[in-house]
Amino acid sequence: MQQRSVTRAAGSALILLALSACASGNYRPVADTPVRIGPAYTIRGATYVPAAAPAYDAVGYASWYGSESGNQTANGEKFRPGWITAAHTTLPLPTYVEVTALDTGRRIIVRVNDRGPFARGRIIDLSRGAAEALGMRAQGHAPVRVRRVEPSEKDRKRLREGKAAAALAPVPAEELQRLRARLP
Repeated sequence: MQQRSVTRAAGSALILLALSACASGNYRPVADTPVRIGPAYTIRGATYVPAAAPAYDAVGYASWYGSESGNQTANGEKFRPGWITAAHTTLPLPTYVEVTALDTGRRIIVRVNDRGPFARGRIIDLSRGAAEALGMRAQGHAPVRVRRVEPSEKDRKRLREGKAAAALAPVPAEELQRLRARLP
């Protein structure tokens, strides 16, 4: 009789464990490896070709997204809107980029772990947390510079844990003028 109770308890525990795994989703742990480039893909008639792009440096417009909480990102992680993350159409996943708000000169390091934006004229979609850190959440979209960087392991670890990387000094006014001149 006691053996049967132990077996039932163990069986119940296994069922609860399995159900909790289903409820949490089948997400990949937040990690920097493996880095995924992926094949070319087409969205709304536009074809995107992911590539390594170690010298990526672009000026354009950013938007932000945040209502997709809990959805799976393109690299399999759980999307957390408050984290400092972003979506890019072609950079490897994950990649780290420095994003500079061309209106203010404020800049932050962001971890790219998703695909997008697929709106014409946008070069990056920021999470709500990244948009807040840049001071552009109220605007919805803003002119930015996006430049691939290799942050310190300490900053990478902080971003993987949902925290901001170390603060960066704002870009000087002369540099902002030069960058704004590159806007399409």
